[in-house]
Amino acid sequence: MPTSRRVFLRTAAGAAAVPMLGPRTLDLLERRLEAFGAPAPADAATDEAYWSEIRRVFPIPADYVHLENGYSSPQPAPTFEAFQRHQVAVNSGLSYYMRRKRADDAASVKAQLAALAGVSAGEVVITRNTTESLGTVIHGIDLEPGSEAVMCNQDYGSMLEQFRQQARRRGWKLTEVDVPLHPRDDQDIVDVYARAITPRTRLLLVSHMINITGHILPVRKIADMAHAHGVGVIVDAAHSFAQLDFTLPQLDGDYLGASLHKWLCTPLGAGLLYVKKDKIRNVWPLLGDTSVPDDDIRKLERLGTQPSWTLLAIADAIRFHTMVGAARKEARLRYLQQYWTDRVRDIRGVYLNTPGGHRACAIANVGITGMTPAALATALFDRHRIYTVAIDTGPVKGTRVTPHLFTTTADLDALVTALGALAKG
Repeated sequence: MPTSRRVFLRTAAGAAAVPMLGPRTLDLLERRLEAFGAPAPADAATDEAYWSEIRRVFPIPADYVHLENGYSSPQPAPTFEAFQRHQVAVNSGLSYYMRRKRADDAASVKAQLAALAGVSAGEVVITRNTTESLGTVIHGIDLEPGSEAVMCNQDYGSMLEQFRQQARRRGWKLTEVDVPLHPRDDQDIVDVYARAITPRTRLLLVSHMINITGHILPVRKIADMAHAHGVGVIVDAAHSFAQLDFTLPQLDGDYLGASLHKWLCTPLGAGLLYVKKDKIRNVWPLLGDTSVPDDDIRKLERLGTQPSWTLLAIADAIRFHTMVGAARKEARLRYLQQYWTDRVRDIRGVYLNTPGGHRACAIANVGITGMTPAALATALFDRHRIYTVAIDTGPVKGTRVTPHLFTTTADLDALVTALGALAKG
């Protein structure tokens, strides 16, 4: 690969302040972090100096506080730098690369991603996002008319819409359960799903982390219950993958999808589909491929020509994620969420749609009595220059707040002050 040229990005007024990029950005960051040793997650979570070093390689908006990282996470400079190098290298010999080298590179990246997920490469497909990953499963499983599927009314809208289409097309019956925002315990949640299962239930969709509230569900307990009834389990891990420190076998889902451009911080358009080895035969590919055996995961990889530089940058994102450390990352993100939610719980007129303790990590959802979600999000941005996103879905009425590794406690102090002022107003 040719030596990378230094790329200088000039920032216009009000745009993100992008760090200067060089060929050794990650190496330099690693050396700066060596001064901190290898801090335990609990110690690292509150070490502002440590995270200040990591903040230096992220693009920071110049004119607002960015607290809506749940849509997609910005790439840190080392990954963005590598992404640009891959674009130059592939584009310089596009057809040759695609025909002669892409397959080997793709296999290498897939092996690294599978190792991060704790599964075999023969159970993983690299896709563009969670919607594509789980859509492959939802549309690829043959169920007879009258079969039933269980899901939650807080699941991601794209997944619910794909199930609704299958219900119209195939004659399935769908049951949407209502998961409590503040459960008493894990069993309280498991029971909600268990009560919806009937002898005709064939599939259960469960979000590891509900995207609109950040609520972490006890997926393994739900999966154990569903499997005991002979029900297949589809896990939406769009937000939990690379935000929480876990491996896929710990959840024991039969099928799982994740978006790598969220918490793994890859370029946009990278996702993961996991299918348990003995379930691969059950799934028809979205695009026909009779050249691959029915029990071979590669039958699901025929998705047409895709940008190889995004694929290649997944490996660079994994390196950055590993350098930070999955446990330290989770500890920091949970600390940031609890830092501000603990301070607003007692503000009159403020309510939280996210449970406390171990049931949430980075994401939380907040509301103010008497304000619509849209009005709250607008007021936070227009009056206080804090960017969030309004959520008005089913029982969840509020604004989603999603800090990231580059978020400072000062940013969150500003949020707390703004919520207090708006609640009084």
